[in-house]
Amino acid sequence: MSRLHFTLEKVAHGSKARAARFQTLHGEVHSPVFMPVGTQATVKAQTVDTLKATGSRVLLANTYHLLLRPGPDVFRKFGGIHRFMNWDGPVLTDSGGFQIFSLPSERAMNEEGARFRSYVNGDSHLLSPESSIAMQKTIGSDIMMVLDQCIPSTAPHDQAEAAMELTHRWAKRSLLARGESPAALFGIVQGACHQDLRRRSAAFLRELPFDGLAIGGLAVGETHAQRYEFTGLVTEELPQNLPRYLMGVGTPIDILEAVHRGVDMFDCIIPGQLAQRGVAFTARGKLLLRRVAHKFSDAPIEADCDCTTCRHYSRAYLHHLSKADEMLGWHLLGIHNLAFYHRLMRNMRQSILSNDFPAFYERNRSELGRNDEENVVHPVKKPASARVQHLGDYDVLNNSGGFSSIRQISSGEIMHSVNPPEDEARKLYVEQSNLALWLSQSRSPELELVLWDVGLGAGSNAMAVIRCFEQVLAERGPGVTRSARLVSFECDLDPLTLALKFPSHFPHLRHAAPHSILRDRVWTHTSGLLVWELYPGDFLTHLESAAIPDLIFYDPFSARINTGLWTAQVFTRIFQHCRPKSSELYTYSSAPAVRAALLVAGFFVAEGVGTGSKTDTTLAFTQPERATHHLTRPRLLGQEWLTRWRRSRSKYPADLTSDEWPLFERKLECHPLFTRGSSG
Repeated sequence: MSRLHFTLEKVAHGSKARAARFQTLHGEVHSPVFMPVGTQATVKAQTVDTLKATGSRVLLANTYHLLLRPGPDVFRKFGGIHRFMNWDGPVLTDSGGFQIFSLPSERAMNEEGARFRSYVNGDSHLLSPESSIAMQKTIGSDIMMVLDQCIPSTAPHDQAEAAMELTHRWAKRSLLARGESPAALFGIVQGACHQDLRRRSAAFLRELPFDGLAIGGLAVGETHAQRYEFTGLVTEELPQNLPRYLMGVGTPIDILEAVHRGVDMFDCIIPGQLAQRGVAFTARGKLLLRRVAHKFSDAPIEADCDCTTCRHYSRAYLHHLSKADEMLGWHLLGIHNLAFYHRLMRNMRQSILSNDFPAFYERNRSELGRNDEENVVHPVKKPASARVQHLGDYDVLNNSGGFSSIRQISSGEIMHSVNPPEDEARKLYVEQSNLALWLSQSRSPELELVLWDVGLGAGSNAMAVIRCFEQVLAERGPGVTRSARLVSFECDLDPLTLALKFPSHFPHLRHAAPHSILRDRVWTHTSGLLVWELYPGDFLTHLESAAIPDLIFYDPFSARINTGLWTAQVFTRIFQHCRPKSSELYTYSSAPAVRAALLVAGFFVAEGVGTGSKTDTTLAFTQPERATHHLTRPRLLGQEWLTRWRRSRSKYPADLTSDEWPLFERKLECHPLFTRGSSG
């Protein structure tokens, strides 16, 4: 039985992310958890009090360094590291294997262990599995690590295999050396970047009575993609009932990616190391306080951070301390960085417990990777208002209602001028179409749901679809969430490109998906259940080649600006393409000419909900039964509407000549909605 009494509380829907808790000799730990590195029985530039204030729960100390200084006699005198450093929380000790790896020219490795000379006094030491465990027991750590042979992650197969086999033999010896100690002991999976070795190592170690298993030998030469690949590969091979620890990793984005792949525990020197260099972590990426742009800023690092640094000190002061290489700057930035890391872990844990992790993951993948310039509050020599807010024929319009829109300069047409873009997208398209129900497997679970987003614009409709999908996935789980394909059409990508430059103005874009869709033209949700495709260029050239839609969100610029997409001819092509299915079309326009064009094309047209300044919008169905069974019970157009249409001064699509009007009107009046006596 594990000495940690590990309890797995939740595994996220659509992810391998886990929330768990376990009991150590010095208290309970909730995961995911980040462990600040206190190599020499101290976290650099921090006190025990500041560590606790930031939310630190578990510290990491290093056996190799503590063996050399202050040495085992000191720990025996004080009864262990907790009294020695005045820390009453759990401590994990590394075995010293990585430090031996870091000094290849100053040590000799063999089956017995690693012999090296002390950097303190030159004495010769043998670090073996037995002596490493003995020292860790003397230190009094709550969690001990086996001695392993760490090699570069890019090492060839034969070298990686030999090191792995030695690590396995040392793992058995470490277990024997642990004996009856109440401290937990973790094994370490090795195998470099070789899939077969990683699987063999995990299979070997999971059969031994360890209290947890670690992933070693990463962040030592491989690419980020390889790190994520092998992290996910190893966690697939590890038991569910033990904690998983990714050693020496890493940056906030590395941790997010690893939690997504099922890792519980992390350590890294980065929060303190980068604080020493004047770097602060924020929810929108790193902030380099040494930059002159921060010299006059009276803003905190992050407005919503409640750490001591953000409550009491400005960016200008932190800039000064960093430029002057003052110890206080390191200390204050370290406080903020550790608080940020621990808050990130708490937020991930909460998102797992609330079934919202896939959405949390997608939102933060792009945000955590932003550069320093995105965080500047008061740039020097140039006021904030001078930052260019236009691209091509589009600019950013800050509305009086407290939200922003994209405006086409040449026409003056504004995308979502009355309501925030995300609100209009949700009400008009997502809620009115009952998209959440469509995404439930109660509707055609064997068939992929296909949704067209005609007129990507600044991405508000597409992102509303993605948010809805993530909510359904979180609430119902992958087993009852239907697979879906979102197909966006857009002839001009400048609006989305521009909006992505100003995420503070367009919060609906704070997600990894829009960045990927611009770059790769395709994005797949982490669950694998949603694929988003982009067809750039003229919609009409792609219409018949795209997957047949169940739902169409028709949102190009208005008929006044984009006449060619609001004609009976275009709607007829859409109708004919959709005939194999029973499809639904939703659009913001309620113009008589648009509704008439839809009717002449063959659609059954109904009045939709009002939004913004519009009293109503438009729904169109290829089959009338869909309107009858629609949850909102939309009102199909009838003789009353036809009478109003006849009186309208703008009742014909703009592409028709006056000679074509009579034929168009006859086709309209022959529609079944009017010939079978429908009213409305």
